[in-house]
Amino acid sequence: MYNDLRRPFPTNKVSWRVGNTNAKKLGCKPWEATEGSVLAYIDARDVMVRLDSVAGFDGWQCRYPLADSGLLICEIGLLINDEWIWKSNGAGDTQVEAEKGKCSDAFKRAAVLWGVGRYLYSLPFTWVKLNNGKPSTIPDLPEWATPEGFDELIKKREETA
Repeated sequence: MYNDLRRPFPTNKVSWRVGNTNAKKLGCKPWEATEGSVLAYIDARDVMVRLDSVAGFDGWQCRYPLADSGLLICEIGLLINDEWIWKSNGAGDTQVEAEKGKCSDAFKRAAVLWGVGRYLYSLPFTWVKLNNGKPSTIPDLPEWATPEGFDELIKKREETA
């Protein structure tokens, strides 16, 4: 189950957004920056599909308690050997659609604790040219961060075990 949860997503399911830029160094507005780092992310709906395909639609659930600080917590439970095991993480308001973004971020962060999308945090830090605040190119994922590369790594590990 663990390898199925942590298996990388197809490259067309990985999206990219701009992180840090050179706007401050250039003394310009963020959308006028010429270079920026790119950060990979996955859509919450793809995480749901992954949980459905690995645990079954009735083998996982989530709930959203609110912390005293206003932080939204997402708890994801998986049914393992007839017992619910829970892992949780939280998020605050986001810059775009604050409430919806908070739910999505908390959900994806909780899923990372199960291994879903965790590999994205290990991607190399990459700067790209920007065009009107958007990446002009998208970096290629390393082989290990693709489903095929991951499968090959698992196969090699099993052969040497």
